Amino acid sequence: MHLLLVMTESLKLRVVPSEARLGSGGGEEPWPGGNVNREGCTDDGGDVKPCSMLGLVRRVGGGHPVSGTTRLPGSGPRPRDPELRFVSSFAEVAAMDSAAATGEGQRFKRTPRQSLAGNLELDPLLNENLDQWPHLNELVQCYKADLVKDDCKYGRYENVAHPSFQNQIFEGPDTDIETELQLCNARQSKFDETTEDDIPSTSGRQIYETEMPVSSSKKHCSLSPLLAYEPAFDWENERSLIFGQRVPESVPVINSSGLKITVKVLSLSFQAGLVEPFSGTICLYNRDKREKLSEDFYFHILPTEMQDAQFSLDRRGIFSLDAPSPSVCLLIQLEKATTEEGGVTPSVYSRKEPVHLTEKEKQKLQVWSRIMPYKESFAWAMIPLFENNHTGGAASPSSPLAPSMSGSSSQDSIVEPISKLTLDGKPNHYSSGSSVIVEISNLNKVKESYIEDSLQDPKRKVHKPVKGVLRLEVEKLHNGHNDMDNISEGGSMANDLNDAGELSNGRYNRSSFDGIHGSLNSSTIIQKNAYQNGQASNRESGENFQAFDFQMMTRSEPFSQLFHCLYVYPLTISLSRKRNLFVRVELRKDDSDIRKPPLEAVHPKDWNTTLQKWVHTQIAVGTRVAYYHDEVKISLPALLTPQHHLLFTFFHVDLQMKLEAPKPVVMGYAVVPLLTHIQLLSDISLPILRELVPHYLQESGKERMDYLEDGKTVFRLRLRLCSSLFPVNERIRDFFVEYDRHTLHTSPPWGSELLEAINSLKNVESTVLLQFVQPILNMLLHLIGDGGETLQVAAFRAMVNILTRVQQESSDGAERNRFLVNYVDFSFDDFGDRQVPVYPGLSTVWGSLARSKAKGYRVGPVYDDVLAMAWFFLELIVKSMGLEQSRLFYHNLPLGEDVPPLQLKEGVFRCIMQLFDCLLTEVHERCKKGLSLAKRLNSTLAFFCYDLLSIIEPRQVFELVSLYMDKFAGVCQSVLHDCKLTFLQIICDHDLFVEMPGRDPSDRNYLSSVLIQEIFLTLDHDDLSQRAKAARILVVLICKHEFDARYQKSEDKLYIAQLYFPLIGQILDEMPVFYNLNAIEKREVLVVILQIIRNLDDMTLIKAWQQSIARTRLFFKLLEECITHFEHNKTGDSLLLGSCSRSPDVEQSASPKYSDRLSPSVNVYLSEASRHEIRPQGTPENGYMWNRLSPQLSSPNQPYSLREALAQAQSSRIGSTARALRESLHPVLRQKLELWEENLSTAVSLEVLGIIDKFSVAAASRSISTDYTKLDCVTSVLTGLLSRSQPLAFWKAFLPAVYNILNLHGATLMARENDRFLKQIAFHLLRLAVFRNDSIRKRAVAGLKILVRNSFNYFKNTTRLRVMLTITLSELMSDVQVTQMKSDGSLEESGETRRLRKSLEEMADVQCKDLLKECGLPVTALEVDPEGPTDNRWSWVEVKHLSKCLVQALDAGLDHALLGSVMTLDRYAAAEGFYKLAMAYAPVPDLHIMWLLHLCDAHQEMQSWTEAAQCAVAVAGVIMQALVGRNDAVWNKEHVASLCKICPIVNTDVSSEASAAEVEGYGASKLTVDSAVKYLQLANKLFAQAELYHFCASIQELIIPVYKSRRAHGQLAKCHTSLKDIYESILEQEASPIPFIDATYYRVGFYGERFGKLNKKEYVFREPRDVRLGDIMEKLSHIYEAKMDGNHTLHIIPDSRQVNADELQPGVCYLQITAVDPVMEDEDLGSRRERNFSLSTGTVRARVFDRFLFDTPFTKNGKTQGGLEDQWKRRTVLQTEGSFPALVNRLPVIKSESLEFSPVENAIGMIETRTAALRNELEEPRSSEEQLPRLQSLQRILQGSVAVQVNSGVLSVCTAFLSGEPATRLRSQELQQLIAALLEFMAVCKRAIRVHFRLIEL
Repeated sequence: MHLLLVMTESLKLRVVPSEARLGSGGGEEPWPGGNVNREGCTDDGGDVKPCSMLGLVRRVGGGHPVSGTTRLPGSGPRPRDPELRFVSSFAEVAAMDSAAATGEGQRFKRTPRQSLAGNLELDPLLNENLDQWPHLNELVQCYKADLVKDDCKYGRYENVAHPSFQNQIFEGPDTDIETELQLCNARQSKFDETTEDDIPSTSGRQIYETEMPVSSSKKHCSLSPLLAYEPAFDWENERSLIFGQRVPESVPVINSSGLKITVKVLSLSFQAGLVEPFSGTICLYNRDKREKLSEDFYFHILPTEMQDAQFSLDRRGIFSLDAPSPSVCLLIQLEKATTEEGGVTPSVYSRKEPVHLTEKEKQKLQVWSRIMPYKESFAWAMIPLFENNHTGGAASPSSPLAPSMSGSSSQDSIVEPISKLTLDGKPNHYSSGSSVIVEISNLNKVKESYIEDSLQDPKRKVHKPVKGVLRLEVEKLHNGHNDMDNISEGGSMANDLNDAGELSNGRYNRSSFDGIHGSLNSSTIIQKNAYQNGQASNRESGENFQAFDFQMMTRSEPFSQLFHCLYVYPLTISLSRKRNLFVRVELRKDDSDIRKPPLEAVHPKDWNTTLQKWVHTQIAVGTRVAYYHDEVKISLPALLTPQHHLLFTFFHVDLQMKLEAPKPVVMGYAVVPLLTHIQLLSDISLPILRELVPHYLQESGKERMDYLEDGKTVFRLRLRLCSSLFPVNERIRDFFVEYDRHTLHTSPPWGSELLEAINSLKNVESTVLLQFVQPILNMLLHLIGDGGETLQVAAFRAMVNILTRVQQESSDGAERNRFLVNYVDFSFDDFGDRQVPVYPGLSTVWGSLARSKAKGYRVGPVYDDVLAMAWFFLELIVKSMGLEQSRLFYHNLPLGEDVPPLQLKEGVFRCIMQLFDCLLTEVHERCKKGLSLAKRLNSTLAFFCYDLLSIIEPRQVFELVSLYMDKFAGVCQSVLHDCKLTFLQIICDHDLFVEMPGRDPSDRNYLSSVLIQEIFLTLDHDDLSQRAKAARILVVLICKHEFDARYQKSEDKLYIAQLYFPLIGQILDEMPVFYNLNAIEKREVLVVILQIIRNLDDMTLIKAWQQSIARTRLFFKLLEECITHFEHNKTGDSLLLGSCSRSPDVEQSASPKYSDRLSPSVNVYLSEASRHEIRPQGTPENGYMWNRLSPQLSSPNQPYSLREALAQAQSSRIGSTARALRESLHPVLRQKLELWEENLSTAVSLEVLGIIDKFSVAAASRSISTDYTKLDCVTSVLTGLLSRSQPLAFWKAFLPAVYNILNLHGATLMARENDRFLKQIAFHLLRLAVFRNDSIRKRAVAGLKILVRNSFNYFKNTTRLRVMLTITLSELMSDVQVTQMKSDGSLEESGETRRLRKSLEEMADVQCKDLLKECGLPVTALEVDPEGPTDNRWSWVEVKHLSKCLVQALDAGLDHALLGSVMTLDRYAAAEGFYKLAMAYAPVPDLHIMWLLHLCDAHQEMQSWTEAAQCAVAVAGVIMQALVGRNDAVWNKEHVASLCKICPIVNTDVSSEASAAEVEGYGASKLTVDSAVKYLQLANKLFAQAELYHFCASIQELIIPVYKSRRAHGQLAKCHTSLKDIYESILEQEASPIPFIDATYYRVGFYGERFGKLNKKEYVFREPRDVRLGDIMEKLSHIYEAKMDGNHTLHIIPDSRQVNADELQPGVCYLQITAVDPVMEDEDLGSRRERNFSLSTGTVRARVFDRFLFDTPFTKNGKTQGGLEDQWKRRTVLQTEGSFPALVNRLPVIKSESLEFSPVENAIGMIETRTAALRNELEEPRSSEEQLPRLQSLQRILQGSVAVQVNSGVLSVCTAFLSGEPATRLRSQELQQLIAALLEFMAVCKRAIRVHFRLIEL
């Protein structure tokens, strides 16, 4: 027992802060890994800069620093120096406080070994002197010593909490997610609080994650891209994926059975009444095999009057069971005081009448029970525990437990399934679940003694049942460490899905007591929910009885507990006479003196008493053959001798009531020597001695003994040995004996017997070998440690053989057998201080064998077994070293110093090096052959180095690593390279990997440099699987660092980033390697790069940018790749099934892939979660279970479980697409996935934006020398960010960043060279101005104002910016939904258009300080640089003009879009729409020309040649104006002015706008002389078709200078020929007797709501000259009748009177169409003459009109027509907006004037008109050949003046005004004017008649 005293207290962690050694060398480039010292500072010129990272408290496996040590402010991880060592210490064993119990800051932890819960302590029998029996000492130490566990072996990782994710609001189309919203609302209603971010994101989702806290960091992104990429990161899960990964085992338990059952006796009641004490036993019994499965649990029941204060029924029996079985039952046997002869018999408890006991009977029973100490059998019952549901047979009666998880379908079930029991994952800790109460009313009464085997005998006599009830409380419990494979198909597994994204890999057993049946034999089961609210008492407290599980002796598993008991079962005694017999059993040490007391080794039936000297059985009353079913438990001594024996004494007792208690009489004795019979498995039959004589065990004395029944073997018994000290196998016992002789040096010097015993171990039966494997291994290791070479080899080979057998014969599918793992991890303690450490001897003998193999010697097949079990030996070596390190420095270190590494002897380390080299050779050679053993051995070697890093000097381990890397140098075969990656993956997973030193004191972290080099080398490997693996290793490592609780300070993160920073330099040096990766691998690498840069300080990053311009350019290319690969796509846009075509993992490609943006581990996480029912974080009270959501959310067509959804998807063959797989996810998982993807895209975008901001600041301060004249590195990345869908969080950070960048580099970015970038900025700001999210839209407005401010700063005006915004607005209009459909099918303005107009109008809002503050900008952000003159400062007038121009362009586009389908019907509106677009985009020549050409084409389709020609002239004018503006053409301003006379729209002001319109991509393609000539020629052609030849002449005069400057004489000739033809055509028009009219004009008024914007407006239409009034009425009626609905009709007003719109009938739309005449420029509109337009067309002049008139007759009495004396005339003059011919067919009327003429004025005007016509014909100049007027024209005029036939003419005027009453009403002046006009008319007529006569004569 001295071993227990060695480790009674543990070492405390002693740490002394020691300064880190600074790296030497400086000035190297940081990109490829220049020397960056540990503290995050670089060395310049050899000078050491003061750094903050000066010390680090050494933390082992993620533990916290031990109290008493301080960490310097700002300290962080640093490489391990020789002065700073790893810590290894034992944990305290005794009196561990709460801190020590957790193993905090300690390496080895001792855990007291659990002991069997029994009534009595076994130790007193083991306190003998065992030194003379070494094997017993080893056995006792093996079972009693504390478990020693290395807490660092499997890594200790304390991670910070996973980040919460906030909803990212992406603008996009709303989607129909009604189901998700219902689910979210159902869940959200349970929340106590709601956050501000409950706003649904793009898809309308509401996620239950809370918003992340706002970081105080100045970084743009508070969420790391890496954390968003790995939202479900699980270090344990990632480690488990490593090939050959070691899986830790839980602490070994007493009993590995998967099921435990507790039984508590509640009460016993009889109909007759309970008046005497009863007792009984309960055990597990297999009724099929008729064998006991456990020892008996004793209980006592007392009547109420006999109970005292100490009596309690709270004691429970705990039974263990491997697995449920229908044959397993509870065997309950009751006993009572033996019946008095002639007294009250037990039949009173089963009789019918009388029911109750009489008072006399009660008194007799009570008195007798008090004086009678002996018992007899009373009744028994057998209660099945589990139903036989799986066999199809009848249900077992009264079974309280059921293995099935589904409810029973039997109609006999009398209770509902009770609450489920769940595992808590802790070994030997049981849930306080529900239990059932079993009422047993079928107690079988017995009248005679019996043995248990006869209870099920069908010939057994059946007696009347006992009329009573025994109530039990039965509960089924599960061990937490077991998985229980007995789950039925109907059951399901439940897994918790928490918010951190962790999915438990353990299976939850949803157990319930289902299917409990009513008993056929009157057994009733009542449900009882005991132990509610955590108030359950401990099931395994000291008051409870842990029944020994007899199956433990047959299991193939090592004994882990000390038990050394013998169970004795007296069965039968056959005598010739009837007796009242009972048996006393005792254990005696020897037979020397019968008077000596026996050993106190017998366990009593009363649980609260100590071990007794003997125990009695029941009494077999009045029988010749006595049967017994008693169980006697005896604790055996640790060392059995031949003298140890059992003594049975047989007594007869008289059962009559006398004055005193009956006294038993000895009938005989029986003796059983233990060593002789203890191993027998069959029953033992013995004779009975009459008396004992001294030395009765000796053979010589047996002849003198007297026997009963003539010496026949009349006594039969059964023994059951349960011992972990005494093996039944003879070979093991022989080995123990020879081991003792060798250890005590009592064996011969040659030791051949020990060698034979060792070699014979290989023939031991496997079960026994497994049971004693741990002590055997300890003894063999002892022999290896201090034996000779021969003995060492023999022991080593035997050990290999044993390990191989254990691995093979007890395999559980794991590569590391769990029994062996438990031995290494817990049991092995290297013998404490009792012996030398194991590792030197083990290394020597193994190394010798390996060297022999390497030299070519034959070592036999054992070597392959050695390699297969190499993991075991190497872990033993490591643990031995660690324990020695702890022991050596435990008492020798001053307080506060670090525990130094173990200093290996040179020979030992050399031996380890040689062994390592030999094993490496085996790996290398066997890998080439493709043997799986090589990969396992490779992982074993990696873990060996991993473990050594914590024990010996790291630089010694680095020699092993270097040896490995030399063996696997370069790009080797795929399988070898895979081994190398696995090796590095394991090594770099060390807890203190970050803090490792270099191989030299001045070097950086050696392991990190090797890792980076090999990772990059692998990325260039041909094997695609190796690339993927390397990238994954990198991500997992960085993610592990990021979540590590030890490295959360900024200086820690900085140091880690500097460790990995050289990787970026290598990638930039070999960019083709990166570009050759597939998309998944690129994302892995990019997210690591972003994380490294995120944690770097600005100084390191800037220094890297300073080194090489080319590298910096490539660096920004990587940022562009980040933007591309992490772009957020809407659900289903890019979902591809499986991996991409280049995916290296064939199995992975077949697995469902839910997301190709997130980490591959997320897909694994979702796949795993899809197989289980999902429960969100929390309990069903604040969440919901998806098992059955609710009736309204589950329908027959929609599965309620994920498995059903996937099954349906597969059956309908939609599972072949990732969209179907994604949609099959539970809404919670799908929401999580979308949330993660959104946050990843957001984090990457914000991180890239932050890097750009840093670079711009550094470039502005001239600390970075760049050759970027355009800053294209910044602009390209910003453009990439803008071109992707971004959330609100990005836009919040984007505007301040761009503001800073423009402030720093405005001159460069606003220059013409950056037109493309500026246009992109403008475009995306306008795009944001359309967003529904008002916060984003306001930021867009602020961004536009910032652009205006920079335009004032650098352009002095907004002309160029207006061009830019106009261009981008035009491009945006093609992406924006301008219109939307109304319910009636018509179109209306869309919300996007309204929001865009609102934003453009807000640009000119003067009150903008609040807006700037809201957007994170300073209130002075719009102030223009004051250095310039005052007239160049900010001008709100100009800004408003800019806003107005943009709104005009928007409205033009809207009007054009609203036309929709009526565009082909209403050509006037279509042309007007094109015209508005052309005018709106006038600042941009290309767009202006484009829409003018569209307008030209529309006019040509309408055959409106004049308007089409005007469009061509306008296009030519735009080009000419631009050419004249830059002085590179043959034209000048005069030419432009002449063109303006043809088309007034051409602006004669040639300003700088033409040059401002020169934006990249615009203005350079069509602004040439040739293009101008082309459109002039087109205009000439179109004018010719319209017969407007005078315009053609003017156009030809503009073309001629071009050909003159080019000396194109042929073209000049053609031009002059064309001019000749033009002028001849003009002469022909003038010579025509019928005046030429080029067009007709009509005034159209619109009145009605259905006309829309035309309502109450007047237009002048220009129509071809052959279109009459009826034609245009028909045309307009056809156009506008189509726009009427059922509530409106169209009506045409027949006259031209003035219309009062208020008097018109509602519901009717009116058109008023009037023919109008154009007004010449010099025409007197006040003349009372009648107008004759043909009179003014005699000369060639430009037919450009902007005024029109029409005359309307009226009378004063309201009638339209009257006599000449009453007829008035109203002349209306209309002024149009613009002049005809115009670019459109109609122009709005902007001004209208009216003149009225009286009747007499009308008459005078009519006469003067006739007079003027005659005089004009007579006096019109003629050619020389034709001096006289033309006869026809003169005759026509005379007929209308003199020979009037239709109207009365002048005669009627005379009659009306010169006779009668009208003449009296005329004023004298009017009368004189009328007379003068008549006289002049008659004179002219006279002259005309004469000329006419002359012409006739000729």
